Amino acid sequence: MERVNSTLLTEFILTGIPYPLRLRMFLFVFFLLIYILTQLGNLLILITVWVDVQLHAHPMYIFLGVLSVIDMAISTIIVPRFMMNFTLVITPISFGGCVTQLYFYHFLGSTQCFLYTLMAYDRYLAICRPLHYPVLMNAKLSTLLVAGAWVAGSIHGALQAILTFRLPYCGPNQVEYFFCDIPAVLRLACADTTVNKLVTLVDIGVVVASCFSLILLSYIRIIQAILRIRTADGRRRAFSTCGAHVTVVTVYYVPCAFIYLRPETNSPLDGAAALFPTAITPFVNPIIYTLRNQEVKLALKRMIGGCRTQSQV
Repeated sequence: MERVNSTLLTEFILTGIPYPLRLRMFLFVFFLLIYILTQLGNLLILITVWVDVQLHAHPMYIFLGVLSVIDMAISTIIVPRFMMNFTLVITPISFGGCVTQLYFYHFLGSTQCFLYTLMAYDRYLAICRPLHYPVLMNAKLSTLLVAGAWVAGSIHGALQAILTFRLPYCGPNQVEYFFCDIPAVLRLACADTTVNKLVTLVDIGVVVASCFSLILLSYIRIIQAILRIRTADGRRRAFSTCGAHVTVVTVYYVPCAFIYLRPETNSPLDGAAALFPTAITPFVNPIIYTLRNQEVKLALKRMIGGCRTQSQV
């Protein structure tokens, strides 16, 4: 289709997800609290890992600190804009704002996928090869792996954003979603989107499937190793450490697979599923990693105790 500059869109309207109007104020306050608690919870974990020497010396907690940064960022680029759907004022998002939101969502989301894989590999080495763990996973290597995850995520996000917005958008401008994501935006393109859909399916499919397969393989080996532990207390501690990660991975990957790895539909369930990686997972991560992780709880107690001691002095 010929591109006519005078007809190209300069802004989009995010319609959000369907909800009963009587719950408008409740939903606004609910997601406001979710956003505030997400920022505070992840910031608390980030500060704890940074301050506590015993934590930031371990690669697992370096990964956890990076995960907190990603959760805070994903929540910030999605949730405040989503909350505007519960106000009476219709505020369009600019074309550039839509590009930025889509890029950062896929950049951060894919980086998170890679990070979950690194965390699973770290647990595999710690439990299955404990004697070699300090050599195989040291601070320098973990830093390089995190940097690689950021670079790979940035490339993925840039690829998806470029492919999506190289197409002309001539109208209508209503995105039937609560943020600028690929399937919803592509429906508005006034050009053939077959290549885009194929690349999106293959690219996201490869990232999700490969990361999830590696995580699954790691935890199969971990479970086998845990079952060989003789003491019940040792098995309990090992399951407790890994249980938090398995819970988070499940909550994150299942909705992503539901959204991107199935035939295209325009179902309200897509929006509900997308709330998990964008709002729910960033919120529950600090809860899961503090309540299920004994070392983080002890570090929090040490930090709070140190603050009280300084205040008394």
